[in-house]
Formats: sequence, C-alpha cells, structure tokens
Amino acid sequence: MATARVETGKGYVGELLRNRKFLIGLIIFLTLLTLAVAGNLTTDPASRRSGSFPARLPPGPGWPLGTDTLGRSIAVQISEALPKSLQVGLIAAFLGTFFGALIGFVSGYFGGMVDAVLRVLIDVFLSIPSLLFLILIAALVKGVNVQAMALIIGAFAWPSPARQVRAQVLSLKERAFVQVARLSGMSGLEIIFRELMPHMLQWLGANFVNAFLSAVLTESGLSLLGLGPQREMTLGMMVYWALSYAAILQNLWWWWAPPVLALICLFLSLYLIHLGLDEVSNPRLRSQA
Repeated sequence: MATARVETGKGYVGELLRNRKFLIGLIIFLTLLTLAVAGNLTTDPASRRSGSFPARLPPGPGWPLGTDTLGRSIAVQISEALPKSLQVGLIAAFLGTFFGALIGFVSGYFGGMVDAVLRVLIDVFLSIPSLLFLILIAALVKGVNVQAMALIIGAFAWPSPARQVRAQVLSLKERAFVQVARLSGMSGLEIIFRELMPHMLQWLGANFVNAFLSAVLTESGLSLLGLGPQREMTLGMMVYWALSYAAILQNLWWWWAPPVLALICLFLSLYLIHLGLDEVSNPRLRSQA
C-alpha cells in the first residue's frame, strides 16, 4: 500500500512537471522568491531607513529601481515587501485550507447532528460578505502587523474548502475501502487521516494555491484602503504609499510601477500553478468518483 502511494506520488509529480502552465508558473514564482531572498541577504539594514538615498531619482547606478520622495530605494523596498506579501499568503492559505479541510472531513464523514451543526456554520460564513468584515476588523485592530493581517484573512478563508471537502467525503465514505477500514477496527479519525485524506491531497494542493492567491490579493486591497500593516512593507503598502504621496501626479512612475508589476507577476505565477494543479488533479478526482 505504501509503495503504491509512493509510486502514485512520483507519477503525479511527473505529470505536474510535464504540465506547461504549472511549469511556467513555478519558474516565475521561484524567480520572484529567489530575487527577494537574494535582495534581503545582500541589503544593508541601514539602507532601509528614510533618507538613505537621494530623493525622487529615476533608476540609475546605486538605485536600480529609483528612489521615492522619502529617500528610500525602491529595489530595497521590493526585497522587503515581496517576502512579507508571500508570508501573508502562506499563513492565510494554510489556515484556510487546514481548518476548512478538517471541518469538511469531520462533517462529511460523521454526518448526523455533527454534520447538521457544521453545515449551518459553513453556510453562515459563506453568506457573510467577507470583504466587508475584513475591512471592519482591519479598521478596528490598531497597529496591525503582517502576521495579524494574515490571521484576519485566514479566519474567512475556510468555508469554501470546507463545503467542497464535505461534498467529496460524502461520496468517498461509501466506497469499499472505507467499509474495509471500518471492519478492521479503525476509528473515525484514523479513517479520515489515513484513508480519506490521501484521496484529497491533490485537490487540497490546488485549493492551497488558490487560497494563497486570494490572500495576497485581499491584503493588497486592504492595504490600498490604508488598512494594511503600515509599519511594515508589503507590495500592497508600497502602492499605498506611492498613491499617498501622489507619485502618479508627480510622474514618479518608478515608485508605483515595480510593486504593481511584481503583483502582476505573482498573481500570474500563482494562477498558472493553480491551473496546472487543477488540470492534473481533476482527472484523478473524476476517476475516483
């Protein structure tokens, strides 16, 4: 059984690497990550302070992406902002996928009163306009940092995966391998983690990437409204500060263009990765149905 799962995993990875959309998205994502990590490792912390460079200079030697009104290097800001935006996406996507999957597995497998209560909870959260509540919570939380922002976004990221996992589990739990597991004396939680979850890993991976993309987009939107982590630099906060200091009206295109292009490349990479995962996973899920 274990050998078969290892072989299946190797075959799945091989299919992913042969998928052009997934491969292009992964290359773009790893390129952005490598540039951000290399920039952080080679940047002097003192250069992050205001006034470290001459103000309002276009790209040139010493400041490859130009400087802003406060005398900060745009390249240095990008090297700080990109990992912070990725951190928001990673934490929020992990929380949303993990708790959504856990609630969906428990609800779908155990059924009865447990399913009734959790189904109502899922429906209530799905009916809530999450963006409105995110804006309200972010406005009420004073001095929000990157971690707090990620937790706020992740708190509203679980209902959709919970509903989809529940629907799949309702079908899977009637299969013969689950009946055999019950007869062998396995508990409900053992069946969920050892029998049902492996059948959903590919879908959970695709959902994680989609949640990652949504979290980065949500953080950027909140930051543009002035509700982001203002004491830390993310890609959304870079655009916010550029707009706040009228960079567009002053024709300081090098201030707002790099973070916007970085966001576009990040969204494109995650979207292509999600499409690739979905194309490879869906035939497997349909074959199990």
